[in-house]
Amino acid sequence: MRGAVLAGGAASRYGGTPKGLLEVGGQRIIDRVVDTIASVVRGMPLLVANAPDAVSWRPELETIPDVHPGFGTLGGIYTAVTAGDGPVLCAAWDMPFLTGPLLRSLVELFEEGNYDAVLPESSGRRGLEPLCAVYGPACGPAIEQRLTAGDLRAISFHPDVRVGILSLARVRDFGDPEQLFFNVNTPADLERAEALWRQRA
Repeated sequence: MRGAVLAGGAASRYGGTPKGLLEVGGQRIIDRVVDTIASVVRGMPLLVANAPDAVSWRPELETIPDVHPGFGTLGGIYTAVTAGDGPVLCAAWDMPFLTGPLLRSLVELFEEGNYDAVLPESSGRRGLEPLCAVYGPACGPAIEQRLTAGDLRAISFHPDVRVGILSLARVRDFGDPEQLFFNVNTPADLERAEALWRQRA
């Protein structure tokens, strides 16, 4: 099982500031995500990022840009899937509250089931969290078809692969889903993340 941190966004809602480099609880969000993924998979995760200075964010990580720039979240997932052999555990770089046990449960479900992708259920707008998921090699060709067709929804390719879902009830075993999948997109989000961190501490 490989790992990948997805940091491809332009941070337009944060005025162009690389949001994963912001600190929550005195530690950069990217460092929290890298450490959490590394606690679950073998080796250090890949960093998928398009910023020119991305290689300086975590110099010890292999850093690559999107294979198909400008294709959003789905393009980032495709890049992670096709960057190596075997399945990959992906997480967005702006999610400071992900936990090792949650990610480990996704990996276990993928390995125990006959799935091409495993995603956690959430109360978010999509009902699933495609930026906290495991994707197998079969997702590569399926995503490529959707990119070619211009369907850039992060879950657009799901009808073409076998998808396993970590139920919302199971996710709640690891914490409040709204916190676990909380992502920092705006200064207000950062303030809320800091407040949540203080509460947890």
